[in-house]
Amino acid sequence: MHAYRTHTCAELTKSHVDAAVRLSGWVHRKRDHGNLLFVDLRDHYGITQCVLDVDADAFKAVEAIRSESVVTITGKVVARSPETVNADLPTGEIEVWIKDFEVQSATGDLPMPVFGEQEYPEDIRLRHRYLDLRRETMHKNIVLRSQIIRSIRRRMEDQGFMEFQTPILTASSPEGARDFLVPSRLHPGKFYALPQAPQQFKQLIMVSGFDRYFQIAPCFRDEDARADRSPGEFYQLDVEMAFVTQDDVFAAIEPVMAGLFKEFTDRPVTDTPFPRIPYREAMLKYGTDKPDLRNPLVIEDVTEVFRDGGFGLFAKLIDKGAVVRAIPAPGAGANPRSFFDKMNDWARSEGHAGLGYINIKDGVPGGPIAKNLGEERLAQLREQMGLGDNDGVFFAAGAEADAAALAGAARTKVGEDLGLIDAERYAFCWIVDFPMYEYDPDTKTLDFSHNPFSMPQGGLDALETKDPLDILAYQYDIVCNGIELSSGAIRNHRPDIMYKAFEIAGYSPEVLEERFSGMLNAFKCGAPPHGGIAPGVDRIVMLLADEPNIREVILFPMNQRAEDLMMGAPNTVDLKHLRELHIRVVEPPKKTAAPSE
Repeated sequence: MHAYRTHTCAELTKSHVDAAVRLSGWVHRKRDHGNLLFVDLRDHYGITQCVLDVDADAFKAVEAIRSESVVTITGKVVARSPETVNADLPTGEIEVWIKDFEVQSATGDLPMPVFGEQEYPEDIRLRHRYLDLRRETMHKNIVLRSQIIRSIRRRMEDQGFMEFQTPILTASSPEGARDFLVPSRLHPGKFYALPQAPQQFKQLIMVSGFDRYFQIAPCFRDEDARADRSPGEFYQLDVEMAFVTQDDVFAAIEPVMAGLFKEFTDRPVTDTPFPRIPYREAMLKYGTDKPDLRNPLVIEDVTEVFRDGGFGLFAKLIDKGAVVRAIPAPGAGANPRSFFDKMNDWARSEGHAGLGYINIKDGVPGGPIAKNLGEERLAQLREQMGLGDNDGVFFAAGAEADAAALAGAARTKVGEDLGLIDAERYAFCWIVDFPMYEYDPDTKTLDFSHNPFSMPQGGLDALETKDPLDILAYQYDIVCNGIELSSGAIRNHRPDIMYKAFEIAGYSPEVLEERFSGMLNAFKCGAPPHGGIAPGVDRIVMLLADEPNIREVILFPMNQRAEDLMMGAPNTVDLKHLRELHIRVVEPPKKTAAPSE
């Protein structure tokens, strides 16, 4: 018999009755029933109920052992009586009568329990992550993550993609988020950077003559945490393809995403091809370039309804260049006025001036806006919005970007409050046709709005003949349930187009050559048209695990302050190590205490 186990804790069934077996695992919980003592033994695979009576030789040892101790149990498989069968366990028809009991590792007092999965403060969970990961939900999430990554690899390889590994120590990037820097011992005063993404390397792979690349790539960015973003590091499905159009990238990625979600969930998933929504349309209809299409509400531009109208506040704003966006609230007219007032209070709490509204009850519009707008314009509004006799509508007025932001947030709030969002499906879409440039009113200059290395639609001719603010780029995002899974683009592979694109944004050829010489020189040696994308693995797992926080699907995440509480990172290093790296630490100035009154 094997030293530790003949079977796992999820393996034994009625077919094993009367067999002598050995199991090893953690004591999940114990139950004392007087003359009988029950032990639920847990390993990676599942749970087996073990039992012994008060006269057994091992009774005192089993009685004394604490939960989460690691033990080995040898005994005989017996069938449970019909009334004690546990249909929720694969091993629920049997139990193991304990003959021999050996403690492999005894535990002391635990900082948090495993059985029961009680809510615990995040700092305790992260500091003792090895205990947290023993809990059923966390364990399932990490197993799911492994299965998802395995499925991704299989789906990519089935399409002819090859997996390559790109460098982890590389050069600092002047664009994007902050780099994590690594000092060089051999080159004093110089630093490597951990890659924010393998962007330049994957493009160089295409220049090197390979055709379809992918990688489950680790990426590093020194940025703040969010619910859907882990600080410090994350993983993405990095993809690049040669000789492709935007449609080719979509055709390669859509079956991977749709197939993956259909494999790991019973919920409906958007059929391919996914909807394609131009950026400007998304900002108008949904107030965001990350629309949640589970929400049926569509924002309308009703600026003309209010222009020179009786509601003076909006009319004056429109004269100054503002727009008015309307968010429908179907059925909300039946709610008390407090529903609408609370929405206005919510808008103010979010830092906005407020949220106007009209509530229609039994066909009669109510509220200050309705009283001043006039019957003709009210009828125009109702027709444009398709408002019924007991509907409501909210209004966001202001500069276009501000009105879009408030309208988008209000669309989500109304959808949630009225129970309109279908939480039981996965709704995918592409956001396409991003503007190549944007105007910065503070600096009064043009800059890239998305990705400076994207191919402009229309190529060099567009750059030379069109208003820069009218130029669109071959850039795209894939969005699911309001979460951006990835940005991507068809790349600008021609140096002449690249020089002109950067010139419009105020960068000289010298600056371009200094900052991106590696990729630019490669392009001068013959580069194929190419494009790619990089969906976030952590966010995909978070969606499929139905978890609101990305830390619930990562083995050993940092906290919101980018600290690893379990390993004590970041930490100080000794002076000898700093000297080897030619580094002197400059402490930040200490805050002086305010004088007491």
